[in-house]
Amino acid sequence: MNLLLLGSGGREHALAWKMAQSSLINNLYIAPGNAGTATCGTNLNIDILDFDMVKKTVLEKNISLVLVGPEEPLVRGIYDFFQSDKELSSVRLIGPSKNAAALEGSKDFAKQFMIKHGIPTARHSTFTKETIEQGIEFLKTLSPPYVLKADGLAAGKGVVIPNTLTEAKSILREMLLDEKFGAASHKVVIEEFLSGIELSVFALTDGKDFHILPEAKDYKRIGENDTGNNTGGMGAISPVPFVDKAFMEKVKQLIIIPTVEGLRKDKLEYRGFIFFGLMNCNGEPKVIEYNVRMGDPETEVVMPRIKTDLVKLLIAVGTQTLGRTTIEFDERAAATIMLVSGGYPDKYEKGKVITGLENVNESIAFHAGTKQEGGAIVSNGGRVLSVTSYGNTLKEAVATSYKSIAKIDFEKKYFRRDIGKDVGA
Repeated sequence: MNLLLLGSGGREHALAWKMAQSSLINNLYIAPGNAGTATCGTNLNIDILDFDMVKKTVLEKNISLVLVGPEEPLVRGIYDFFQSDKELSSVRLIGPSKNAAALEGSKDFAKQFMIKHGIPTARHSTFTKETIEQGIEFLKTLSPPYVLKADGLAAGKGVVIPNTLTEAKSILREMLLDEKFGAASHKVVIEEFLSGIELSVFALTDGKDFHILPEAKDYKRIGENDTGNNTGGMGAISPVPFVDKAFMEKVKQLIIIPTVEGLRKDKLEYRGFIFFGLMNCNGEPKVIEYNVRMGDPETEVVMPRIKTDLVKLLIAVGTQTLGRTTIEFDERAAATIMLVSGGYPDKYEKGKVITGLENVNESIAFHAGTKQEGGAIVSNGGRVLSVTSYGNTLKEAVATSYKSIAKIDFEKKYFRRDIGKDVGA
């Protein structure tokens, strides 16, 4: 069968790398892809938010299954577009409906869903420009630090955590009155700060059954010891040392099952990956956020730890037969470290020639923001490469990734040197 993967980042390279290993594939197309995905299949230079263009490609290339990598096409309703088009009715699109994608597209919707279905989360309330004074009063009922979230999509940067009430009031005004995050912050969710350790849990569901994938922990801040601005992610590890069977059973019973059942009860069609951003609060899991796709850079450690044929699982999702399948994991640890452009997540330059990739033989260099230019591979984004390694221990996996990173170079290359240190790696 012919498959189409939509997206262009490190997540998509990791998914393409995994999908390309399947014996069920004739041709794998990635749109628009990057210099790394080109080694797994054929890149197609199309705009994935132009659904008519996606349709044209699907029909021309005789595509049987489409996997959507990033959130924006899902939030904009690509699943519904496929479902309502007669010519596309036999094509399986892996991803939630537009209504279900609101779990990521609207923080307020996600919170209401959690409350409705009894899913543990932080105390919160939502405010608009008109109710800003009530928002300030609500801030006064909380203890610092404060969590302010833009309701809509903000490319992973719509969360601000001020340490003082004065700063929190100021940021609330910036978000609602000055549109700090554009239309994404027309509504702002204020919530209590949860104290604990963050982790990411993933499930693949066909709307009835689900498989839990390997958990991961990512590192969002640009600076070591989790300092500086939030980024899209500077690295990730899997498994997570503080996660045991008892904790995962709580996650399953308190969060995953109520989420999948809640989607079904609310008649929200969902066939695809669910990302649960969790906080481990003294052994009790609470949901910080949902994403309606795989995380990045977590995908770069989760995919290498799945031994089962991913395409087989995706077909089962599309045909709602996931309950008849099993999933097997690689027991080894995996660690990924992100190489980013100097200046990221603020101003940075593109077009820097990348050298040394051919010398990396102990790790997988997943491409995030790269492109082929002539005979060279050059940087084409803030996050450039994600270097993933296996190890019998996390410490070993991390050490191998750093060893491989030393072989890769481009102008103003930057990476964190403390990935995994907080958990003893």
